[in-house]
Amino acid sequence: MQAMVVAAGDPDPRDATLLAAADLVIAVDRGALWLDARSRRPDLLIGDLDSVPDDLVERLIAAGVPIDRRAVDKDASDTELAIERAVAAGADRVVLLGALGGPRLDHELANLLLLADPRWRGVTADLRIVRGGTKVRALHGEGTLALEGVAGDTVTLLPVSGDAEGVRTRGLRYPLAGERLRIGRTRGLSNRIVETPASVSLENGTLIVIEQHEEEE
Repeated sequence: MQAMVVAAGDPDPRDATLLAAADLVIAVDRGALWLDARSRRPDLLIGDLDSVPDDLVERLIAAGVPIDRRAVDKDASDTELAIERAVAAGADRVVLLGALGGPRLDHELANLLLLADPRWRGVTADLRIVRGGTKVRALHGEGTLALEGVAGDTVTLLPVSGDAEGVRTRGLRYPLAGERLRIGRTRGLSNRIVETPASVSLENGTLIVIEQHEEEE
């Protein structure tokens, strides 16, 4: 089952085409506005609802959409809570739209770091952020991630939670052969796919893997 979580950032207009493949659509607070503008009713609205117009909430309730209203003061973001609901519902792929952009840099960074949460390793097969031609996933060591781009696409590997050790790549312009990417440094920035299939493997640590289609440059 594929779940689409629509957060309150700035989705790319092309992201609306992804909704057709969703088995479950969860609106996160103001993400309901983006869905409403595209005449797509969510299967669930979650959040403190501080940025959703009352009339929209009332229309969703009247349409039978479940509302999971949370307190403003809490220990997790609305987006994190939405991911938890998607995983609990049995989703084996969770796609986050609206996780990037918008006025809140802190939320954008927090959403990226949600991918690196070790809770999701082995719980859901695929958790990703998508915005237009940009796709972000996490690779937890020891493991291998098949890249989904084509020749010419940009690939960036960013270590989080410490150094990433034993990094190996296949099909990239600047190969890595069991090397260490140090946290806070930029060696993994802006590599490029030169042949497919391409992949990244890791012995220990966590990598944020960003694939960017060439049309986005």
